[in-house]
Amino acid sequence: MDRKTKRLLLLVVSCSVTGVILGGSASWAQSNICLHASTVTSECLTHDPITKTIEGMSTGLVAGAGAAFGAAWNLRHEE
Repeated sequence: MDRKTKRLLLLVVSCSVTGVILGGSASWAQSNICLHASTVTSECLTHDPITKTIEGMSTGLVAGAGAAFGAAWNLRHEE
């Protein structure tokens, strides 16, 4: 691999990992807030917090990878 490919790969991996962490944390926090609310809705009771966390992590993964590719695309066209 050449230097530019390694940098792009590092950018995509780091943004994706950050997205997974932030997406998972946000989904987990939302599930906990929902379950500890004074009025619990049926949506809180029917959705598994682990499933919601995994959904948030996968959304974060896609968002992070998309952001990395978008940033790389933008930098490439500015040069």
